[in-house]
Amino acid sequence: MKAHDAIRHTINTSARLMLGYIEDLTDADLMVRPVPGANTIAWQLGHLISAERYFVESIKAGSCPALPNGFDKAHGKDTASSDDAATFCSKEQYQSLFAAQREATLKVLDSLNETDLDAPGPERMRAHAPTVGALLNLTGTHILMHVGQFAIVRRKLGKPALF
Repeated sequence: MKAHDAIRHTINTSARLMLGYIEDLTDADLMVRPVPGANTIAWQLGHLISAERYFVESIKAGSCPALPNGFDKAHGKDTASSDDAATFCSKEQYQSLFAAQREATLKVLDSLNETDLDAPGPERMRAHAPTVGALLNLTGTHILMHVGQFAIVRRKLGKPALF
């Protein structure tokens, strides 16, 4: 397996898990907190989309689709405690934005060669991703840091265990 294949596998596996966990959830379910003070799935979905866009734009500026006005702010640290559903998107909107961003991410991955993957990652991200390849892999592993909370929300809602 080559580096591109391993990165693509991580990216695709994490997407399958995340999308599977939300498949049977409603917009209202996305606003449930697993415990007080934890983030809602709605906030986390937006955070993941914004973060992935930031990561990929750090590698190749202009490669990602624009997000709706105010999207990054609505999913930033200052809004993590908001329970106002009107502040957030519908599940369908998150799925559409995620799909568009993920398509851009994979196009950037495909445009890079092995040497590009070994190039230093963006300065701001080097502690977490010292190389471009590591940063692209982080687009997958970052999702995995969050979907555990999705599983707990599903249990709280009485939904079946999936994976």
